[in-house]
Amino acid sequence: MIKSELVESVMRNYPGLYQRDAETAVDAVLDAIADALANGNRVEIRGFGAFSAKERRSRVGRNPRTGQRVPVAAKRVPMFKASKEIREALNGDSVKAPRARKAQPASTHGVEVESPGGD
Repeated sequence: MIKSELVESVMRNYPGLYQRDAETAVDAVLDAIADALANGNRVEIRGFGAFSAKERRSRVGRNPRTGQRVPVAAKRVPMFKASKEIREALNGDSVKAPRARKAQPASTHGVEVESPGGD
């Protein structure tokens, strides 16, 4: 989905909204997220996910055309972590992290066990 499709989606959900108003609303939300990240803040939208900025250390890269080693400066990069609801919607309910298994009683295969009544 591109920005214009997002604007169209907003207009479909709010039929009385003009296109320029929907564009203004989408721009305002995106600008607020970008400004918060630029100021070092984390943006959390419950049920959707969290935007944050992460520091990348400087490193030595490689020019793929010449093979020459090139220094890459440290920088901040945007990150996004999807909420549990979004991850479940993408993967379906059947794909979840396996839970720790409870300890099972020892198997009694081939061993005769007495009943509590002594019969």
